Amino acid sequence: MLTGKLVRVRHSRERVIPAYLDQRDTRWLEAAREMLDLFRDKQQVTRGELEEEVNEAFGDLPNPLVYQGLAKLLEDRCEFEVVSGHPPEQLREAVFLLATKKRQAEAQRPGQVGLNRQAILAEIAGQFGVEPAVVDQGLFADLKSEQRLQTFKDISPEHLLQRYNVALAQAVLLRSTGVQVLIRGETPARWRQLLRQVKFHRLVCAIEAAGKNAYMLRLDGPLSLFTATNKYGLQLALFLPTILLCRDFELRAELRWGPERKPKTFSLTPRDGLITHAADTGMYVPPELAMFVELFRKKITGWDIAEETDILPLGNSMWVPDYRLVHQATQKTVYLEVLGFWRRSSVEAHLARLRKDAKVPFVLAVSEQLHVEEADLDSVPAAIHRFRNMPLPDEIVKLAEAQLGERGT
Repeated sequence: MLTGKLVRVRHSRERVIPAYLDQRDTRWLEAAREMLDLFRDKQQVTRGELEEEVNEAFGDLPNPLVYQGLAKLLEDRCEFEVVSGHPPEQLREAVFLLATKKRQAEAQRPGQVGLNRQAILAEIAGQFGVEPAVVDQGLFADLKSEQRLQTFKDISPEHLLQRYNVALAQAVLLRSTGVQVLIRGETPARWRQLLRQVKFHRLVCAIEAAGKNAYMLRLDGPLSLFTATNKYGLQLALFLPTILLCRDFELRAELRWGPERKPKTFSLTPRDGLITHAADTGMYVPPELAMFVELFRKKITGWDIAEETDILPLGNSMWVPDYRLVHQATQKTVYLEVLGFWRRSSVEAHLARLRKDAKVPFVLAVSEQLHVEEADLDSVPAAIHRFRNMPLPDEIVKLAEAQLGERGT
């Protein structure tokens, strides 16, 4: 991620506009390629040596913050370690102690030649049973600049420029007091992914409906907090790549910008062209469920099945059921939740929340592969359907009709 001094923006009245790089510009692609060449195949080179190479290659070029930013992102993909035959602090203690003793001794013999560095290193090397060069190399090996490159996670020039633009937007969000994100037209799988990431990053977030299949996320910004602002700001920035997975979103952040903390705003939409590096793990639909939906639409009359569902409150959390079943004659809704591809611990926690806080009519389809006991389903306010390979549309509809009848809704 970019540090504050590497952020490049321009201002338009009260708006802060990041100076994104054109990812198709051959000039920047070539710069990214040359920067990558400096980091490839450089195992055991020190961090300081890498920085010197970068400065020598790019230090005199225009737009130095761009090159420093690209180098910072590549440095974040490096793993550096302290390489020393003995702990550096032990070597320093031994060398400094011997040097002090020799200096004290020479102080009592006026006219003597000053300390002989090589002789001291050789004497300490003898104590540790190593070569003097090993002592010399390890003496300050724990300094950041002396850490040596072990591994580098390579990346293409195109992806490096994409990461730079996302990192620039993330750095701007670190100055936010509040962020609101309007998201439209997403599937239940995407909403579950978003809500998992909100919870994982421990963000302060409120969600409210904003139209048909549209919701507004209101997130506190790090500058709205009194403590732990750096940690919270990092968590908010790490959430941005998940937002970028959405097809239709509008992000607006209220900022406090510069040393004087002037009020500014920052906006982001898909039109800005940012490309996320986040893995799209939340959109996978098992083939069994895809087949269930297809079969439901072919066989069932009188009911519609929608993969666009609602975000429902569930105690102090939220719930996004898998499907929304709509009775055509009455337009009444019964939700369908499928527990077939969950971890056991997640199932137990989810059942506890449903048992305590679910208030809408729903059918719970439970895979036999989860080995959920009948006792675990007691008091869950749902019609239960157990299935082996996939939920059966006929059985689901019977249970949905029963739910409408029981609740009189």
